[in-house]
Amino acid sequence: MIARMWHGRVTTSNAQAYREFLNARAIPDYRSVEGNTSVHILERTDGEVTHFVTLTFWRDLDCIKAFAGEDPEVAKYYPEDNDFLLEFEPRVLHYEVVGHA
Repeated sequence: MIARMWHGRVTTSNAQAYREFLNARAIPDYRSVEGNTSVHILERTDGEVTHFVTLTFWRDLDCIKAFAGEDPEVAKYYPEDNDFLLEFEPRVLHYEVVGHA
């Protein structure tokens, strides 16, 4: 299993709207791809900036490619992200899951 982790920042005043967008649009998109086993959205507010981490779990790299494209380390963005994100980090991180309970 592979964990895929993406990070984004929004203004705290936009955090609730971005959270709603992620739940309505991004999570269903991830879940629609065969081999996605779960999606977790993490949120942390730091003053005027709120950080979001999307942590997804995948059966294998081919499943990630079906979601993200041929280069699975390139971050995937939605058009709506332009309304929220303070910057667009170009890459995501992948970790092999070596322990699980």
